Amino acid sequence: MDSLLKQDVRIPVSSRSGSSDLVGHLFLPAADPHAVLTIHPATATPERFYFSFAEAAAARGFAVVTYGFRGVGDRRAARAHRHIRMRDWICEDVAAAGAWAEERFPDLSHTALGHSLGGHALLLGSGGQRLSGIVTIATAMVAARSIAPRSERWRVEVGLGVFGRVATRVCGFMPGSRVGLGEDIPAAALYEWTNWLRRPHFFLDDPSFDAEARAARLRTPVLAVGTSDDPWATDAFIDALTDRLRLAPVTRRTVDPTELDATSIGHHGLMRRSVAADAWPEILDWLEMRAAEE
Repeated sequence: MDSLLKQDVRIPVSSRSGSSDLVGHLFLPAADPHAVLTIHPATATPERFYFSFAEAAAARGFAVVTYGFRGVGDRRAARAHRHIRMRDWICEDVAAAGAWAEERFPDLSHTALGHSLGGHALLLGSGGQRLSGIVTIATAMVAARSIAPRSERWRVEVGLGVFGRVATRVCGFMPGSRVGLGEDIPAAALYEWTNWLRRPHFFLDDPSFDAEARAARLRTPVLAVGTSDDPWATDAFIDALTDRLRLAPVTRRTVDPTELDATSIGHHGLMRRSVAADAWPEILDWLEMRAAEE
């Protein structure tokens, strides 16, 4: 990996709450890149979590863009962006990152990978106008009342939906780093997230968010990847979301821990080198095929 070049980048975002920047990185291979991959993160997950996958993709010849959502990180960032909602990450941050990548590399094929919420944004068409392929990791239509086992449902409905909202009101941000739910995030994002989780069909049931129609318009080929031991993104939850893609060709893949000689993978494991590096060539092969078809 020493031959790879990692550059700091700042990506401008035009927002309803005022213009600001996404902080990110650009990974470049030793030779000229043959395609671009933009990685869109999950909720409460820091940009650095995706560096290992970005390095693996750059080693395969991709120029790779990583970044973090506004307000994710320490309490200062979460408080400074307290009005940022989940839909702002979807419609503003993801769109800004995709547009920046297309402007930076106008002559290359563009692909995208979205983890959980990042995948939601891509399936709703926010990732750019020139995508030749989309990979979603653990991206599903999650309803808290349908999560199993009961202990995980309790953690979501009570831990996140009740105590999480109380903690957010007290602190002025969601203290995710203190309660085992990842990084700190803005208050408005937590409130919208828990509101969507209470609905039978997540954001598709929010009349103020035109998600169903947006998903139905997507035409970009999709590889939707999940794991057999993820309570948040089960096969049924993933299929419930990809079934809304009326025009986009969808390939489904479920990875079992036994395939990777792992005891568990869960919601984040497919992006961990220590857990799932053996699964990455299959994902990168698919992205390369889509990029070559443009």
